[in-house]
Amino acid sequence: VQLQASGGGLVQAGGSLRLSCAASGRSISSGTVGWFRQAPGKEREFVAGFRWGCGTSTSYADAVKGRFTFSRDNAKRIVYLQMNSLKPEDTAVYYCAHTPARMVLSAIPTQTSYDAWGQGTLVTVSS
Repeated sequence: VQLQASGGGLVQAGGSLRLSCAASGRSISSGTVGWFRQAPGKEREFVAGFRWGCGTSTSYADAVKGRFTFSRDNAKRIVYLQMNSLKPEDTAVYYCAHTPARMVLSAIPTQTSYDAWGQGTLVTVSS
C-alpha cells in the first residue's frame, strides 16, 4: 500500500489549506485513517483521525479542535484535512496514515497502531 499526502504549502497566519491523502494498493475507505505532523526539532504528534464504518468516530488533538476538519470522498478514496485559522505553530510536515483496523476512539492517536504511512507534505505558516 502507498499513501500520498499532498496540499501543503506556504500560507499566512489565519489562512487555510486542505490536505489530501490518496491510497493505492489498499482502500482507505475502511479501518482508521490518521493525520499526524512533525514540526522541526519535535516528535511526530497526532492531529486528527477518523474511524470508518458503523459507529464512525472522529478524533482531534486539542491544539486543532475547532480549526481542523477531517472529511472524505468515498468514491475517490481520498481523505482530506481542512485546516482553517492556521497559526505559525501549525508549521510541520503532515503525514497521513492508515490501518485496516477499526480502532477504538482512545487508540486513534496511537502512531504504532497504523501500518501504512504517506511521505508527508510540508505546511509552513508565516506570521
